Amino acid sequence: MRGFAVYLTLTDGLEQAAQENVEKAVDDVQKQVGLIGRHLATLPDTLFMLAIHAVLALLLFVLGSRAIALIRRLVRRALERSDASRDAGQFLDSAIRVVLHVILVFLILQIFGLEAASIATVIGSVGVTIGLAIQGSLSNCIGGILILTLKPFKVGDYIVEDTYHNEGIVQQISVFYTRLATYDNRIILIPNGTLANAGMINVTDEAVRRVDFTIGISYDSDIRKARQVVEQLAKEHPLVLKDREISVFVDSFADSGVVLGVRFWTKREDFWQARCEMMENVKYGFDVADIRIPFPQMDVHLER
Repeated sequence: MRGFAVYLTLTDGLEQAAQENVEKAVDDVQKQVGLIGRHLATLPDTLFMLAIHAVLALLLFVLGSRAIALIRRLVRRALERSDASRDAGQFLDSAIRVVLHVILVFLILQIFGLEAASIATVIGSVGVTIGLAIQGSLSNCIGGILILTLKPFKVGDYIVEDTYHNEGIVQQISVFYTRLATYDNRIILIPNGTLANAGMINVTDEAVRRVDFTIGISYDSDIRKARQVVEQLAKEHPLVLKDREISVFVDSFADSGVVLGVRFWTKREDFWQARCEMMENVKYGFDVADIRIPFPQMDVHLER
């Protein structure tokens, strides 16, 4: 009898546990059904708001794409008027397109509720990493953009950069480098970062240039006569501008003679020809006028 009582007790316990499990399962099903019901109840409102956001995103994408196309077209026209190279124009066009499309995607994601601060943090971190990796190239790229925008020189100008004293005629302005051609047919590539951050002389920016050179005469020659000869030669030379000042003056006193300074103006394309021809004409003019050009001499005295 005692074993039978134990059996009945175990049976009652199992039935009670099974009943509790069934009740719990029923409660879980009811909760899930209620949750699904609530979601189904709010589904029309959710779909409606999603549709509105999708329409706004599509409208923003269309308007943004047209604005980007307009900006790119304006930039291309500006580059065509600025004598920029084809490579530079293509690079800037691609860079502007990528940057503006990233901004457009950023705005579209904000419409769907993504936080702007999180997106900006991710973009900033990626930008800093890329910037540190390509710091030198980025500096040259920014320098190229500044040169193309501010136009301190253009293709065909003769420039002299102060850092390494390279000089030549500008053949091409690319995004990262500027290509110079020297008079002896050498090609020099200068990083745009160097040109943008250091001094630079644009020799051919103005229509006229002043020619400066010096020439010495001996101490026993007539200074006034020498000045008259040089002034007359400058007035007669066809490349010297007659409406600009022609100046001949005593520049200094050297060990072997008096140094005369000569200044006159000419067109920029005639600079070297006018300078060389005038120096040659002054030599022949001094020979005719019996004006001696000094040269180093040494007197040797022998004591008996």
